Parts: sequence; C-alpha cells; structure tokens
Amino acid sequence: MPSSPWSSPILPGIASAIGLYIVLIMTVMCLIMYSKQRKKAYIYMVLAFLFIMTYEGMNIHFNLSHNNQEQSIWSARMQVFSFLMLNVSVYLLYRKMSKKAYLILGFMFLLFLAPFFSSGLSLFNISSGQMLYLSLYQGVIIIIGLSMISPRIGQRAKYNLGILIILIWVIMNLIYRYADNCGTTFINVRLFLPLIYYTFIFFILFERIVEQMQSIYRSSITDGLTNLYNRRFFMKNVNRYVDQGLKVSVIFCDIDNFKKLNDTQGHAKADQVLQQVSAILEEEVSSFGLTGRYGGEELVAAIVDKRAKVNQIAESVRERVEHETIVTISIGYSSLRKNITADELVSQADQAMYRSKTTGKNKVSPFYTSSSTKEAKQLSS
Repeated sequence: MPSSPWSSPILPGIASAIGLYIVLIMTVMCLIMYSKQRKKAYIYMVLAFLFIMTYEGMNIHFNLSHNNQEQSIWSARMQVFSFLMLNVSVYLLYRKMSKKAYLILGFMFLLFLAPFFSSGLSLFNISSGQMLYLSLYQGVIIIIGLSMISPRIGQRAKYNLGILIILIWVIMNLIYRYADNCGTTFINVRLFLPLIYYTFIFFILFERIVEQMQSIYRSSITDGLTNLYNRRFFMKNVNRYVDQGLKVSVIFCDIDNFKKLNDTQGHAKADQVLQQVSAILEEEVSSFGLTGRYGGEELVAAIVDKRAKVNQIAESVRERVEHETIVTISIGYSSLRKNITADELVSQADQAMYRSKTTGKNKVSPFYTSSSTKEAKQLSS
C-alpha cells in the first residue's frame, strides 16, 4: 500500500493503526484455533496477517517520515502477497488443497517472484512499472478467487463483497497513481477500503470458527449414525430433570427382530432402518423433550412438557414405524414418581418395553408398580 502524500500523516496513521488492531485480533484467534485443531488454514492466515501487520507498520513509519518511493514498493509487495495468502487460507477453511490447487498456488507464487528476477526488463526498472504489475497481479488473484474459490466455500456473500472491495481499491490505486489530482473524499475512501476488507475477513473467520466449535460440540453429544443424543448426554439431562423435580417421563424403544434384519439384509440396510426409526422418534418427540440412542437398536426419549400425553406420543411413534418402515417397534414408558432416580426411571421404562417385547411385540406398555398391577387385576376381575 503506497504512502500518502498528504501534508498531515494523522489520518493515514489512524487507518493503519485500526488495521493493525483488527489483524492482531485475528492472529490471536488463528493461533488459538491452530493449537486446538492443527488446521493448515490458520497457519496460512497467520502468515498473511504477519505480512499485513508489517506493511501497516511500514505505512505508519512512511507517513510519519515521508520516506522514499522504494520503501512504498516493498509495502505494496507485502500487501499483495498477504492478499494471496488470505485467499488461500479462506479456501482451506472449507476445503483441502488438491493437486490442481497446489499447481495454481505455485504458479501464482512464481508470478509474484518474477519482478525480483527480471531486472533486465524495463517494466521492472521503474517504480511505476512495478506498481502496475502488482495491481495486475491482484486482478489475477481476484479472478481466481471469484471463479475458483467462491463457489467452493461457505459465506460466499461475505467473500465476494470482500473481493469487490479490493477490486475497487485496486482501481482507485491506479487512478491515484496516474491522475494529476484526486479529491479529499476520493483519498479518504481509498484509505479506509482495506479496513472494510479486513472486517469481512474477520467475520468469515469468526463465523467459521463458531461453525467448527458447534460441530465439535454436537459430535461429542450425539450419535453419529442416528443424529440423536448419545447415552451419556441423554442421561445427564434426565438426571437434571429429576433433580429439578420436573414431571419427566421416559419412553424406551426397541426395534423388533433387528438382529434378523442385520443377518438377512446386511448392516447397510439395518443402519438405514435405524435412521428411519430415529427420525420418526425425533419428529414425534422434538416438541415435548429430547431423544437419544441408548445402545444398539434401543432408542429413548424424555418427555418434559406437562401438556404432553406420553401414551399418545408412544403410540404415535409405534404406529408410524409400522406403516412407514419395514420393521415394528416395541415401546415401554414410565413417569417420574417420588424417591425415584433417573437411572431407576429409565430402568422402569426398559422393563415396560420388555413386557411389550415378550407379549407380542409391536405394542406400547406402561410401567406398573406392584401395587398398581394388583389394582389393575382387581378392576379386570
């Protein structure tokens, strides 16, 4: 980024200081994330940010000391190289580098180094020629970014807007260098456009980190096959409901003849059926509580909505499984009573499910205590 010929260096210095601060925050974020994930994207970003901080620091120094144009060229070189590295790192946030991507990166790196080894060409013997080359080089990066990077990443809108900002900035730099006189507004806009670009990069990085943290957390509490909560997380929440004294009920499900399905139609088909049943359970329960995979073909649900009728939810799950899949399901349920722990509540629902399993399958059974069983027999007689 070339230094400004303004009589006062205050505004360029402020712009560079703000840029340094934004980039420093992103550098710290990348270092923290790299220590946790070892993802190459963060290394590329840190490299880009180091170059940005260097040339922004040089800009502050140049504007204060009114140094020569040769120093300004080095600042511009670092800006262009950091722009290349930023685009590569954004790509790596979402994708792995393919052989084709490595070839393109190598070619771009050679193009960047070309002026250093072409001192015999008149274009590179004058500062204006080198500046023009760097502007054209940025144009090539922009074209590659829009055509190859943007379609392959998330947050395309932010990325494209950032690229548009840099394109405008490059054009304004060309006008600034070759026009006889530029107005104050033009110079001010040109001065602060890189800060807008840094802001877009910040939001892309921040949102991607949030996405990855959510994904890591989600994978730690869910079952990879069914996308239901895993047993540990499910029991943790049932324990919390019991401790809070909530009116919680547990539904315990077991797919009928699942081992036979595995043996006759294979694991792939059995997994597909398990996913279908899990989806039905989640759809029926999501408004009233949470669902989980207890183990194997055993699925569970905790109902905490006072208005929900547990027997109706369980029956709806059983009926849908029977009509929408190739299997049936045996279900038992139990509601929280005094002096009952979370483990006992789940065990009671399991016992009720076992009664469904041993008395014909494809049915829903509530858990009865010994006293309630006697009362039921007396009423029936």
